[in-house]
Amino acid sequence: MKLDPLIVCTTFLGAACSRRMKAELLPRKRGWIQAPYQLDVHRRELVLQAMGEACSHRGWMLFAAHVRTNHVHAVVRAGVRPEIVMNCFKSYASRALNRSGFDPPNRKRWTRHGSTRYLWKEEDISAAISYVVHEQGEPMHVLDTSAP
Repeated sequence: MKLDPLIVCTTFLGAACSRRMKAELLPRKRGWIQAPYQLDVHRRELVLQAMGEACSHRGWMLFAAHVRTNHVHAVVRAGVRPEIVMNCFKSYASRALNRSGFDPPNRKRWTRHGSTRYLWKEEDISAAISYVVHEQGEPMHVLDTSAP
């Protein structure tokens, strides 16, 4: 049986966005459109739970995730394109955050895309999981299912 490759996704919140997105957030005559979004401890927990729910619902395997204050990393096996995985994570996380009542429902949180790539080799998979779990600075909300 041939397994699908693992996918690495990194998606950013408004605080770490591209020049084009920053231009949309620049001060206007009436002030900021929306302030850059940051995930506090409660929001990070919600995002991590939402990613797990998305994987469970879709039959994907989440090997590692690290939810930071302004971006999210994930290593996942899914039989779909990485962009679909990333958009699904954003949707599930946004719904969870909207239901929490922390923010207004029209709050923009995510940049338009992010970084995605396929991992085919075992050593690349191990390196990606290590990077996501151990090389992000002080651990925040981390999931590591690769440990025995």
